[in-house]
Amino acid sequence: MDLIAYFGSLTARLEQRLFEPTSARALPVMVLLRYPFALLRDLTQGNLTLRAMSLVYTTLLSIVPLIALSFSVLKGLGYHRYLEPILYQFLEPLGERATEITARVMGFVENVQSGVLGSLGLAFLLYTVISMIQKVEESFNFVWRVGRPRSLGRRFSEYLSVMVVGPVIMVAAMGLIATVGSNGMVQFVAHIQFFGVALAQIGRLTPYVLVAGVFTFMYAFIPNTKVEIRAAAVGGVVAGVLWSASGELFAAIVVHSSRTMAIYAGFAIVIVGLMWLYLSWLILLLGVQLAFYLQHPQFLRPGHGDIRLTSGLKERLALSLMYLVGKDFRITGPTWTLQRLAESLEVPGTALGPVVACLERRGLLVATEEEILMPGRDLGSIGLAEILEAVRNDGEGPRMPLGRSIEPAEAAAREAEAAINASMNGRTLKDLVE
Repeated sequence: MDLIAYFGSLTARLEQRLFEPTSARALPVMVLLRYPFALLRDLTQGNLTLRAMSLVYTTLLSIVPLIALSFSVLKGLGYHRYLEPILYQFLEPLGERATEITARVMGFVENVQSGVLGSLGLAFLLYTVISMIQKVEESFNFVWRVGRPRSLGRRFSEYLSVMVVGPVIMVAAMGLIATVGSNGMVQFVAHIQFFGVALAQIGRLTPYVLVAGVFTFMYAFIPNTKVEIRAAAVGGVVAGVLWSASGELFAAIVVHSSRTMAIYAGFAIVIVGLMWLYLSWLILLLGVQLAFYLQHPQFLRPGHGDIRLTSGLKERLALSLMYLVGKDFRITGPTWTLQRLAESLEVPGTALGPVVACLERRGLLVATEEEILMPGRDLGSIGLAEILEAVRNDGEGPRMPLGRSIEPAEAAAREAEAAINASMNGRTLKDLVE
């Protein structure tokens, strides 16, 4: 217990040392150290590790359908022979087991392609693939504090687009690299000592560049919010380097622990595979967490701590977002989404989401299939007092009934509410916009 208390005290002192100085007085190296400190803190709190374990379970269910779908697309284009090397490259840190696992997975894929599955089986495969990407989106949205996922229509169209186009682009890139490497001019230049060494180094770096590119695309595309390409690229590069370095380290550990793995006999391949999947997902989540902090450094210190809005702030946010939605609705048509409002008001989507939900339940806001928010009624029929009352007295789920009533307190509360309504003087959202 004393050790835990000492560690907590040490962490608190380090946090104070890193974050207490103002930005004007803080050394650049201290500012940079805030990022690894925040990532390690989030890692020890357990949220990222739990989500990584959840993704491992989802991967086990969907890895064969995912590869089968990619195999079908690539087979139609004549690129399916490149799929097995990509899978082997991912599993290479497992050592000599990588070849065995790759062969087994590809054997399962061949069985899926054999045509024994009916329409129900095909529907189940598509469901498992979409479910996996949905789980990844939920994890990324958690990191980005996004309160609302994609709509059902957007999930189906965008997920399938990625599943069809993504493998084609990746395999085409690897095929292009192989073609360039076998070009006669390149072979001639490679025999020159200096250029030969340079080309060899480029060849070694190419897989890492591809991994970083895939991570960057995932960080930019999957979260249901606008991600700056700079933040996504930095997160992708760091995660790609970590993944490659951890792969080499993991492979060395597997080789040196062969005697220990022998205890588990046939289960060793399962255990090693699960450990590598977990480590891979954890690194992916750390990269997206870094991208979030780069775009929103104000969250470096609080991290994923709960953000509680006061009643007064909820009322101001409700009036502000209703004003923005109502103004654009009158001038240019509905354009605001929850995430755009969160970015404009500089409030996390997870904090603004409950406010929007209150207004939607009262019929003051409605959302289209494209997640565009618009007024639920005519602006002249939405009173400002009604907006305030929606966020002040509405709530999701069962509400606690008022217990024993104290009349003097009840009278004072009614007077305060009447004073607020009187101060609005019957004003509507239309008056506020105009």
